[in-house]
Amino acid sequence: MESGDIAWMLVSTALVLFMVPGLALFYGGMVRSKNVLNMIMMNLYCLGAVSVVWVLAGYSLGNAGDSGFVGSLTAHWGLHDIDTSEEIVSVAFLMTFAAITPALISGAVADRMRFAAWAVFVPVWSLLVYSPVTFWVYSGWMEKWGVLDFAGGTAIHVNAGIAALAVVLVLGRRRGWPEEAMPPHNLVYVVLGAGILWFGWFGFNAGSAGAADFRAAQAFLNTFVAGAAGMLAWLAVERLRDGHPTTLGAASGVVAALVAITPAAGFVAGLAPIVFGAVAGVACYFAIQLKTRLGYDDSLDVVGVHMVGGLVGGLLLGFFADPSAFGADFQAGVLFGGGELLGDQIVSMGAVLAYSFGVTYVLARILDAVIGLRVDEETEVIGLDQTEHAESAYVE
Repeated sequence: MESGDIAWMLVSTALVLFMVPGLALFYGGMVRSKNVLNMIMMNLYCLGAVSVVWVLAGYSLGNAGDSGFVGSLTAHWGLHDIDTSEEIVSVAFLMTFAAITPALISGAVADRMRFAAWAVFVPVWSLLVYSPVTFWVYSGWMEKWGVLDFAGGTAIHVNAGIAALAVVLVLGRRRGWPEEAMPPHNLVYVVLGAGILWFGWFGFNAGSAGAADFRAAQAFLNTFVAGAAGMLAWLAVERLRDGHPTTLGAASGVVAALVAITPAAGFVAGLAPIVFGAVAGVACYFAIQLKTRLGYDDSLDVVGVHMVGGLVGGLLLGFFADPSAFGADFQAGVLFGGGELLGDQIVSMGAVLAYSFGVTYVLARILDAVIGLRVDEETEVIGLDQTEHAESAYVE
């Protein structure tokens, strides 16, 4: 790896790291004011806990070897035998991905999960779910099949989205939901957080090229264009259905589109990112309407945006993957003469959905039985900022 490529990867690592406080603001603005610090804390905690776990065992389990269920625990335990600049940069870059993945789940459990339970859930989930799944996608059986996931649509967004659903099914509904309105307490935070996420996502997607090259440039452009198309699509649906395009809708449309383009950022070109962004904006808008009908309380729409957005991106990739645009050897999508990629994408995402949901559900059940997953009713009424952290975001 040349010095310019290393420099780009270091910048990309910092950009992805910045996404976690961006996510904290994005989610923090959407909860009620009595829980904003708790939400921010749940996100920041992931940077601490997952980073240490990643160095000790997560990186080795997720990246060492090319066969089996999970990577080798002993190959790089405690970063053993990591001694080149390329390897060190890889550890750091992938560590930011590992940290933000469980942070995504925090939005689904907002307002009611005990922080002590979250503190245990995050590192255990990272080892039991995230590391095996990322190994399958980038080193194991999915990679050998030719399954495509450029920057984590399946490994991160589908994985976290379905895990969020599993946890909320164990956790139960918020007190008063859905009868009581629970609007965002600070839309300025939401928009600021979405802007930081979009900014950081350039490192997330373009950095996944592993070099400062043509593919990185294309991934960068795709990230920009898809986000813009997603915003416009969400706003258009809101205007047609509800009569009012909203600030929250604009921010949500951007994030939904960024999720969808993530698996495809380095595999598609031309007008494809507009299709990815627009379809994701519409699909995720309608997906979040289902939670009330189906009765699961996904507080901040992690399932509707991240799981559904990831699935949309993975499926569209089966149609739009274009190796000729990159002079590269990967499976072509249906529109470019490929016949197998779409089926491989469906099977791989189905496997991740099943595994992540099953393990996460069992883990949540065990934590609920051993230490308790949910705060009591009085704590929920008072708010988690005061009861869990003895702090208040706003002092009068």
